[in-house]
Amino acid sequence: MDRVDRDGNGTGPLPSQHAQTLRALAADQVIAGADQTTQDADQTAQDADQTASERDDAAAETDQVAANRDQGAADRDIHADTTPTQTRLASYEQSRADREASTHDRLLSHAARGATADARDVTAAARDAMAAARDDSARRRDARAQAIDRSLATSPFSADEQLQLIRAQAAADRARAAADRERAAADRATAALERSRLADQLRTAHLDDLTGAYRRGMGRLAISNEIDRARRTDGRFVLAYIDVDDMKGLNDREGHAAGDLVLQALVRIIRSRLRAFDPVSRYGGDEFVCGMSGTDLVDAERRFRDIHASLQREVGCGISVGLAFLQPGETPDQLTARADEALLRAKSSLVTR
Repeated sequence: MDRVDRDGNGTGPLPSQHAQTLRALAADQVIAGADQTTQDADQTAQDADQTASERDDAAAETDQVAANRDQGAADRDIHADTTPTQTRLASYEQSRADREASTHDRLLSHAARGATADARDVTAAARDAMAAARDDSARRRDARAQAIDRSLATSPFSADEQLQLIRAQAAADRARAAADRERAAADRATAALERSRLADQLRTAHLDDLTGAYRRGMGRLAISNEIDRARRTDGRFVLAYIDVDDMKGLNDREGHAAGDLVLQALVRIIRSRLRAFDPVSRYGGDEFVCGMSGTDLVDAERRFRDIHASLQREVGCGISVGLAFLQPGETPDQLTARADEALLRAKSSLVTR
């Protein structure tokens, strides 16, 4: 019998079962080669990602330890010098500002590793897709093996070794698919742990453990950023320097646990009366600094009278506040110093009353 081509013309006898078998085997070999290439590329990308992540973590930890050691040495030196010169004080402040900027950069690096954790989720999804593709490849190889089995049943040609190879390849595909699914699940778990670890590191790095306010160094950086933002808009910015009244007496009478509750309540009330982006920083034991952009001294005074009254109602303690309005060309440290002077005047008037 002749077969018919697309034009309806006879083109010769049907290909033999032997030729059909060889063609099926050749097609299978092409599929297997493409699958192996994809697998190798996936493994190479995963190894590179893991190496880069480990190297980045090690470098960040080393930098942080060195920065903390340097800052500690600088603090000890400056406190040991009873009469430091203006030049040395300026050098110390610049060094501290540089370290704070480095800490900020490391926090940005942590955020980048968070993005890497998200990328691992994407990789996990890709591995699931790869596993599904390998399962499909295995099914197609099984179907091809069955077809060749049927053709060999009536043919003198034997390809037992090739059939065994196809079946072994199908089994290997299933095993790799299962392994890919396991790796995808592991990648998702690793990504979740990485995000949790980064969140803990960020919290430890720049938030006060007791109150949740910024630590002093990161607070100075946040206030500097808000001052820059205010100067790009209407230039209005007020800095508040806050101190809890008679904190030492409270600790002596009722214990430090009671004092801790007052500090926590103060930060909670401040945040409820200010905007979410207004930075609040713990500068010392019971001293806090916060910045407010787009406002003036009259509005700031009203807000802190309300905060003072709310704190008294809740815990029976009041606060003293020094306010300073940003002047043209003034640095963040100069503004903070003026607010501190205003606070001293407020506490002095409190004593004389």
